[in-house]
Amino acid sequence: MVKIYDKAFLGDKVQPLAESNLNIASAAVLYGLSVYTVFPIHIDDNGKLLAFRVKDHFERLINSARIIGIDTFEQEWHVERFVSAIKETVKANNVRDNAFVRVTVHVNELVPGTRSRGLQTILSIFIYDAVPIIPQNGARLKTSVWRRIPDNAIPSRAKVNGAYVNSVLAKQDAIDSGYDDCIFLDANGHVCELSAANIFIVRNGTLITPGTTSDLLEGINRKTILDIAKDLNIDTVERDIDLTELYIADEAFACGTSAYLAPVIEIDARRIGDKKTGPITKEISKKYLDILHGRDDKYRHLVTVLD
Repeated sequence: MVKIYDKAFLGDKVQPLAESNLNIASAAVLYGLSVYTVFPIHIDDNGKLLAFRVKDHFERLINSARIIGIDTFEQEWHVERFVSAIKETVKANNVRDNAFVRVTVHVNELVPGTRSRGLQTILSIFIYDAVPIIPQNGARLKTSVWRRIPDNAIPSRAKVNGAYVNSVLAKQDAIDSGYDDCIFLDANGHVCELSAANIFIVRNGTLITPGTTSDLLEGINRKTILDIAKDLNIDTVERDIDLTELYIADEAFACGTSAYLAPVIEIDARRIGDKKTGPITKEISKKYLDILHGRDDKYRHLVTVLD
């Protein structure tokens, strides 16, 4: 089991994690009516704690709430208060190792019915060990028997807690079948993403990833990878990807906060490339990790010092 730090932030204060609970009659519990984000903390070469793209993660919370119609969070929170709450929680837990921070906006109105506007919200923060959700030395994926929820049902670009039942079904199917994770397809059979990570492939030296209209999360790490590729003069394309195109890719990798940048070596029992981390994946991965640890001056503005 992953280690969870014993202090959490709930409402407006840090308190014991064991006491940080929601009412069972709240909309968050009854309907999964919460939105969330997760970002990493890493230690730089001087021992400083660095949080990655905190302002972007706050903006994602705002956007997710807007999409779902949760309208009170944005009125009550601003980015300075958000960063202050994160720093307070990190300090209370004496974090001195790489970790993930999960921040959630819960609708804690009691028995409100199936609606979202004008309802009370509460923000929670907890911290846990930075254990990747898929292998970093070569992931094996399976096409899911479950299709990705379409944007006109539950929008994938909003990180809504309740929507992750879709991901649970798909990943559990993959695990039951002996794989590490799944590949979601949309209603038209095009590739979307993994259960909780974006996907990239390489063909003939070009980096390819599904476009943002492919029922996927517009990942913050996904955007970072695209920016890195541009800096490295790697050709990139965002477009529809057919399932069979994955099978003949030269390289493939997944990316996301909890996935980091994980090479994919097998999909549906088909070998990807030579079942090793490819050269473009290696090049992007090295720069990505340098950015997370504050070693790249050009991207230093993406990290926030927490201590």
